[in-house]
Formats: sequence, structure tokens, C-alpha cells
Amino acid sequence: MRTSALFLLALAAAHAQRQPRVLRQGIVHQEAGRYGGWPANHGAWSWDGELAVGFELGYFKDNPTGHDIDYSRPAEHVLARSLDGGITWKIERPEGLRPPPGARVAGVLPGDVGKAAVDCPGGIDFLQPGFAITFRMTSIHDGESRFHYSADRGKSWQGPCKLPNFGQPGIAARTDYLVEGRHQMLVMLTAAKSDRREGRVIAVRTRDGGKTWNLVSYIGPEPEDFAIMPSSVRTGPADIVTAIRRRRWIDIYRSSDNGESWRFVNQAVLETGGNPPSLVRLDDGRLVVTYGYRLKPFGIRARTSRDNGLTWGEDFILRGDGGGSDLGYPRTLKRADGNLVTAYYFNDAADRERYIGYTVWDPGQ
Repeated sequence: MRTSALFLLALAAAHAQRQPRVLRQGIVHQEAGRYGGWPANHGAWSWDGELAVGFELGYFKDNPTGHDIDYSRPAEHVLARSLDGGITWKIERPEGLRPPPGARVAGVLPGDVGKAAVDCPGGIDFLQPGFAITFRMTSIHDGESRFHYSADRGKSWQGPCKLPNFGQPGIAARTDYLVEGRHQMLVMLTAAKSDRREGRVIAVRTRDGGKTWNLVSYIGPEPEDFAIMPSSVRTGPADIVTAIRRRRWIDIYRSSDNGESWRFVNQAVLETGGNPPSLVRLDDGRLVVTYGYRLKPFGIRARTSRDNGLTWGEDFILRGDGGGSDLGYPRTLKRADGNLVTAYYFNDAADRERYIGYTVWDPGQ
């Protein structure tokens, strides 16, 4: 009896002390001379173990400042799909994700173009099992934005559909949304500031399956620099936590009234070197934020909160072997076994192509 009790105590202690650990590193897509970038802009989705991650595929060019992508050559919006929990990936090029004619995407020339953007007829069923939606921009500042949606796990896409500007100078949409019902969705977007520069975060909502949209709230005051690229999770029936990229850190805001109003909570990460967050809520209620780390040692990191974002633990380094600062923009997905898959763009050396990598990891307890 005593031996059994001691064994149970030891087992409980080991269970309680389980720390995060990396299980596997790998490559989603790598191609010589190419630039794979920015999964956070496109989105990531999970359906019963099937994973998909969107990203940009352009051409590599060594630039003295900014991203090392060749802005004079076309890029395309592609999709990577995994059927085995993020271990192996297949690249797809859905025709329905092509941008409308004449639309540069954040300054990058488009490749093959698709249909012109139209007004959404509405009635999109956000609860259908294979649903996915991606929000895309034309400019990081004051351009127009659109969305594409899928009912078959991203194999085919409808749209593009026009997204209003909500009375703002412009919208630079990336993909961050919370489904609230069959035809109701809350979306967090980046709007241009009053000086037409990037940006500030707003919350908008549709109640008719995408036909009409309404501005719900501003998330925080208009910043002096920028507040962009939110990532949001629901933590209760009316509670939402969102993480927002600032110039070199990550802010946390919380709403207790379904996005109608927001209050600043804290800075989850004080220094990233400039990278957006990816926020997920684990089955045990913990929040995990992942982000690119654009300071030496360059890489991908994570932090965990046990109290819905009020406090955050120390950095967990998923990898610290990056060759330069042009990396990150992660998206993290939960697997059925409790492990996480984080996809991001990465480089092994500053003068090498950018590729999409992944890390499968155990977030511990």
C-alpha cells in the first residue's frame, strides 16, 4: 500500500513538472532561389487532424533593408496541407486564392490573377465542417481588402469578396476571426491610422454570413507607431483575449462583452525585434503565444499564461538557429494529442532563400 502511494505521488510529481519540449523540426516548403513568407498574413486551419497553412511564395533577392523578396517578380498565394499532424506537407495552388486583377499584395506583384472582387451575397455557413476563410490585403497601409472562403477544407475557394473600409482610411486585412454562429463572425482587422499609415486594430462583425459588416470597436487607442496583426481566442462566453503586434513587443487586450469594448492587460513579450503573435488556447485553459524572435539568437519562441493572459511565463525557445532577422510570422495549431504545430518562415543564413518551416512541440503542463 505504501509502495503504491509513493508510486502515485512520484507519478503525480513527474506529471506536474512536465516542461515544454520540442518533438520534431522540419520543412513545410523550401525551394532554391525562392522566398516563402508570412503564414500569419494568410492563416492556418485544422480539421480533425488535417492541417493547412497559407503563405506567400515569391523570389529571393538580397535587399539592404526590409524583406529579402524580389518585388519586381510575381509571387503567389499557396497552401500547404498535412494529413499526418504536420509531419509531411503537400503544396497546393488553389485557383480561388488568386488575387483580383491589378492588385499588388503588400507591394509584391501578383502571379496568375483570379476573378474581380465582388460584393458577398451572404449566407455563408461558418459552422460547416470544412469551413475556412482568409482575409487578404492589397497594402499594409490604406488599401482595400477582401476575403476568400472555402467549404471543403481549402480544396476550393469562393470569392474574392469585397471587405468594407468601415469608415477608415483603409484596411490591411490579415486572418484573425472567431466564429460565433452559423452566420455570425467577429473579425479583428488592421485599419490605417488617421495619417493613412499602418495601423490600428479594429473589431468588426457580420450577422448575415458575410453580406454586411459593422464596425464593433477599436482595440486600444490610435498608437504613435503602430498596433497591427492581432491574434485572438475566446476564453469564456463573452470573454476574448487578443494579442497585438507593436513595433518591438506584443500587447494583450481583453474584452468581457464580446468585443464591444476592450481593456489593456499587459505586454506579454517585451522584445521580439518586431514580429506578430500567434495565440492559441489549450484544452486545459492555458494560453500560448508564439512569435518570431528577430534578435540574436534569431528564432521562434513561445510563452504560456495560466490566468487568461494576466501573467506570462518565461520564453520557451522552439528554435534559435536562424541565420538572420527575416523570419517568423508564425501560426500555431493544436493537434488532437495535445501537442502543437507551429509553422513560420525561416532562413538558415541571411543570404539564403526563405522557407516555411515547422516545429511540433509539447507545451508541457
